[in-house]
Amino acid sequence: MARRCELTGKGVQVGHNVSHANNKTKRRYLPNLIETNVASDALKRSFRLKLSAAALRTLDHAGGLDAWLAKTPAAKLSPTALRIKRDLAKIKAKAA
Repeated sequence: MARRCELTGKGVQVGHNVSHANNKTKRRYLPNLIETNVASDALKRSFRLKLSAAALRTLDHAGGLDAWLAKTPAAKLSPTALRIKRDLAKIKAKAA
C-alpha cells in the first residue's frame, strides 16, 4: 500500500538535504501515518485505515468519521473513504 493518508490524501514529498557546503542531495519527507481503527456511529462498525496524525486531529475536531465524511466532497476522497460515505448515505436514506 502507498504511503498516503486514506482520508486526506497526504503523501510523500521530495526535497533536498542541504549541507554546510550547500551540496544538495535528494531526500523524501514521509507523512506521519498511523494504521488505526476508526469507528462509525451510524454504521455501528469500525474501519481499519491508514491515517496521518493530522487527519486524526481533524476527525476529532469535526466530531467523528461520519460528520467529517458528510462535509467532505466526494472528489477529495480515496476509494475506501468513498465506499464508507456511500454506505452512510444508504443508511440515511433508509432512515428518512
